[in-house]
Amino acid sequence: MFIAMNRFRVHRGREAEFEQLWRSRETHLKEMPGFVEFQLLRGPSSATHTLFASHTVWASRDAFEAWTRSPAFRAAHRNAGAHGGLYAGHPRFEGFEVLQDLR
Repeated sequence: MFIAMNRFRVHRGREAEFEQLWRSRETHLKEMPGFVEFQLLRGPSSATHTLFASHTVWASRDAFEAWTRSPAFRAAHRNAGAHGGLYAGHPRFEGFEVLQDLR
């Protein structure tokens, strides 16, 4: 399995707007071969921002990379730059190979 995470630092006071953006967007994830699950996570807040992370689980790195090259990915991210005022910096991507899974 492969876990893809994007970390977002959202300006304080704009959290509800960010959350609504994610709830209302078309993700197209469920259409993709190898997609397992998705969560949007809310983390700690500082004086300037609140940390959020998108957490997507894929059957493999290849399945994730196929998603990033797909028309569905482009459709899901077509307006990504339109909300730049929400963020304290650029999103940070982190990818992880699952080494152990104790379910």
